[in-house]
Amino acid sequence: MRLWKLLGLAGLAGVAATGVVVARSERQRRAYTPDDVRSRLHERHAALQEQPEATPPPVTGGTAGRNRRLARLLRRR
Repeated sequence: MRLWKLLGLAGLAGVAATGVVVARSERQRRAYTPDDVRSRLHERHAALQEQPEATPPPVTGGTAGRNRRLARLLRRR
């Protein structure tokens, strides 16, 4: 019975510690002025614009054979 009490207290301490960490990060996040947030967003946008755009792979006609096989299987029923 004593072990369960200790585990419960350890769990409660873990929840409290997590709450402290979340509250601290929330205070730090809210400490930014609107100008700070705006400048950071502009920096991130500029960094994304510098990266080359990924080209999608070429589309091949691989679905035609698959569709024919599917149609053949459906006709057999």
